Amino acid sequence: MSEDKAKSKAKRAPRVNRADKPAAATGAKAKSVATAGAGGPSASRLIDQRIRDLGAWRGEALARVRALILEADSQVTEEWKWNNPVWSRHGIICTGEAYSKVVKLTFARGAGVPDPSRLFNSSLEGNTRRAIDIHEGEQVDGEAFKALVAAAIAQNLTPVKRARSGADAVGPVKLLSGGNPQIAKGDGDAPVQAYIAAMPGWKRDIGRWLDAVVVRAVPGVCKAVKWNSPFYGVEGRGWFLSVHCLTKYVKVTFFRGLSLQPLPSGGTPKSKDARWIDIYEGDALDEAQMTAWVEQAAALPGWVP
Repeated sequence: MSEDKAKSKAKRAPRVNRADKPAAATGAKAKSVATAGAGGPSASRLIDQRIRDLGAWRGEALARVRALILEADSQVTEEWKWNNPVWSRHGIICTGEAYSKVVKLTFARGAGVPDPSRLFNSSLEGNTRRAIDIHEGEQVDGEAFKALVAAAIAQNLTPVKRARSGADAVGPVKLLSGGNPQIAKGDGDAPVQAYIAAMPGWKRDIGRWLDAVVVRAVPGVCKAVKWNSPFYGVEGRGWFLSVHCLTKYVKVTFFRGLSLQPLPSGGTPKSKDARWIDIYEGDALDEAQMTAWVEQAAALPGWVP
């Protein structure tokens, strides 16, 4: 291998196992239990352990909503996916994620679920998901929450009608140099999803993964496509991250990356504050590290074009 090739390979994104932040759970016994893996503990036992690990207000919040979900429908199944509790019936109802300052319940098809009590207070800009963020000292209305769970189950029984995106309406998306999708500039989740859907091959899974990490880490994140790249930002503070497809990798750029810890590996003297990582096919994805970078970046003043 030449010296140049060796240096290029050394700059690739860190290879570590995919992992989430520590989450939590105990509380009421599950009325329906799914195993988390052959020979491993049941999903319900893992949720019990998550609640114990969280403790304090986060453990109490997760235990309470878990009990409410199981009360809402006796046929609900508890699962353990993406290192988090998942409740399902006829499909996923919601996930239960725990962060340092919030317990988040993400409803997989929440955008189509009636919410007369206005419990949804996060992920409101998307076309599919909706979430409830519970902060310390807050408590969800129990009866309204059980009604929301019942409505989510009913929604799972309704066939999904897939809307045609703008990209579908005009035909196949053109791939530019390096396989980067050509998507018209636009604000919101729709153009970002059109870009991700057009990412070629294995890169599409990276796009979906990155989008999900950002949405979970930054409630109410702003999205747009600019210069044929998805942008993520915070309203009134500018953009903190962008994604771009190149021939052999997906480039993830943090506009204030010089302030992140640990420092992302990509960068040159000419890139000023920007730093990036290049994700190649087959690279292991460190979800905990990516989440930490996203949270740090979103808390900084963003880039305003």
